[in-house]
Amino acid sequence: MLIAADKFKGSLTAVEVAEHVTAGLRRAVPGLDVAAVPVADGGDGTVAAALAAGFTRHEARVTGPSGTPVTATFALRGGIAVVEMAEASGLQHLPAGVFAPLTATTYGTGELLLAALDAGATSIVFGVGGSATTDGGAGMLTALGARFLGADGEPVAPGGGPLRDLATADLSGLDPRLAKTEIVLASDVDNPLTGPKGAPAVYGPQKGASEADVATLDAALAHYAEVLERAVGPKAVEHALAPGAGAAGGIGYGALVGLDAAFRPGIDVMLDVLGFAPALAKATFVITGEGSLDTQTLHGKAPAGVAAAARAAGLDVVAVCGRLQLTQEALGAAGIRRAYALTDLEPDPARCMAEAGPLLERAAEQLARDFLV
Repeated sequence: MLIAADKFKGSLTAVEVAEHVTAGLRRAVPGLDVAAVPVADGGDGTVAAALAAGFTRHEARVTGPSGTPVTATFALRGGIAVVEMAEASGLQHLPAGVFAPLTATTYGTGELLLAALDAGATSIVFGVGGSATTDGGAGMLTALGARFLGADGEPVAPGGGPLRDLATADLSGLDPRLAKTEIVLASDVDNPLTGPKGAPAVYGPQKGASEADVATLDAALAHYAEVLERAVGPKAVEHALAPGAGAAGGIGYGALVGLDAAFRPGIDVMLDVLGFAPALAKATFVITGEGSLDTQTLHGKAPAGVAAAARAAGLDVVAVCGRLQLTQEALGAAGIRRAYALTDLEPDPARCMAEAGPLLERAAEQLARDFLV
């Protein structure tokens, strides 16, 4: 049995999911041979998955999204670093219910990338998601040596809103090590930078942006791309339209245009990094899952990637989840034979999250009785 599940957000880490599923399976089938590869799709939880796969933990003190210092973690193994922008610039670093849609900065993410370079990274998997920011990666690039100046020749203030005052951009001061470093932008988001499907319109409201804030941010990021076009040429406009540019408040754009990053679906990157293929080769049955199996799952989330790989290998896949919002037909189309939802065992959402571990063991025990006994 191979367990390759993502976290249950707000309840269990991916490692804890694997532990509880294993316990439940072995209640029904004592001594069952179980292997686990906790997975992530590039968003929050990506570094934790890398650490579970044997990467070494590193910490750095960096600037949080509101300017307050935070401690951020990255993972390193053999010159490959896994850097998660949410560790430095994620919503978890803002007080509960307090947002900063116009002023939150990705500066700390740039500092975290520098820390990875200082630690010896020659290749960086850059996972983006869960951000508090919509600054197009300007803060990140500033930390890495770029300069974004207003008409008065002074640096523009942090955040996406002040980019409306941007007059010139200079990327010539970027850390020279970046040119020799392979950077892969790992994300499950393929939105462009601006427009109806852009970062401000689609994800700004989740970060506290009002309708007026969304309009301000969209105009500011469009202006940002125009100024960068004058600095680096037509690729600035091309990258603004590219899949992944709108990831994590546009930090994807900053990575594409400033760091020459290559965009790949996050789950594909992480399955490679985490050693999923060798584990899959030894498996006869696969269990995947995440907190909510819904329509977003089908668009690049971890369970869909795991199921696709397992199906290609001719293996059966079942899923565990906190809640299930997909039809059996949709599950089947994704390569998942059946899903076991914790809400079927405990309908109350608060109790379901609080008791996720024991409930997951019960679900896994039933799974084993249905498929293995």
